[in-house]
Amino acid sequence: MTKIAVVQQPPVYLDLEKSLERAAELVAEAAAQGAQLLVFPEVWLPGYPTFVWRFAPGKDMGKTDELFAISQANSVDLSRDGLAPLRAAARDHGMVVVIGHQEIDGAVSGSTLFNSCAIIDADGRIVNNHRKLMPTNPERMVWGFGDGAGLNVVDTAVGRIGSLICWENYMPLARAALYAQNIDIYVAPTWDSGDTWLATMQHIAREGGCWVIGCATALEASDIPENLPHRDTLFPDPEEWINPGDAVVYKPFGSTFAGPMHREKGLLYAEIDPAAARASRRKFDATGHYARPDVFTLEVNRAPQRPVTYR
Repeated sequence: MTKIAVVQQPPVYLDLEKSLERAAELVAEAAAQGAQLLVFPEVWLPGYPTFVWRFAPGKDMGKTDELFAISQANSVDLSRDGLAPLRAAARDHGMVVVIGHQEIDGAVSGSTLFNSCAIIDADGRIVNNHRKLMPTNPERMVWGFGDGAGLNVVDTAVGRIGSLICWENYMPLARAALYAQNIDIYVAPTWDSGDTWLATMQHIAREGGCWVIGCATALEASDIPENLPHRDTLFPDPEEWINPGDAVVYKPFGSTFAGPMHREKGLLYAEIDPAAARASRRKFDATGHYARPDVFTLEVNRAPQRPVTYR
């Protein structure tokens, strides 16, 4: 059995250094409870840019630009080992960590941001980094498009893990790309919540025959720093739950296993058997005995897409 923990705590909003410190503390807290896998929500580092949904496009572009600059300055640069404190915490505690982070590509443009999800193994190595393929609606004012290089299910100390981010989980071909890689634990970090999202998580557990972990950042208006520009305009209700979290775990073939954890902060714990995923697919294996490759096939381009090539 494997004990997992799902983060339903906010970061220090738009402060990367302090949020990394908080992340390391959560690793230690989960490890003290015997957890071997810790999952963080979508762009938990340095915090989801919810301002893009609250400002009017065009009319408030200057305000968006101002907050974008703060968010950009607090993004993770993997070319500079930007997750080093979290990698060290994972290694020190023998913990597998899945972390949603806002990534800046310092090796290429140094400016464009990506919505990314890193899988850190228990030895501290980053074994996969996936960039969200398609930002949703106003998110395109903040993030660039990812590519297929991170559409991988990888071996870790707790089993084979793959991840899709938020509404990527509505993309049937993206899901199939993970199902075809012998997945045990499917992680869906998100900003979404509520009954429709939970139904999607349950459907994926049934369709994919895998453990499914869904989690969004539980965030209240009181968690937003007082010095954030335009704070009162963005969050006029001091009692608002900006996001209720709804951390949840579904077992292979779709039964609720833990959660959802709604409007509550903390860590959601569950003890799972990763091997149960493979056994559950006896009934339905979407990319195995239930596939019809004579009728349907999927081709996945995993080549990193580079705007400039030096010869």
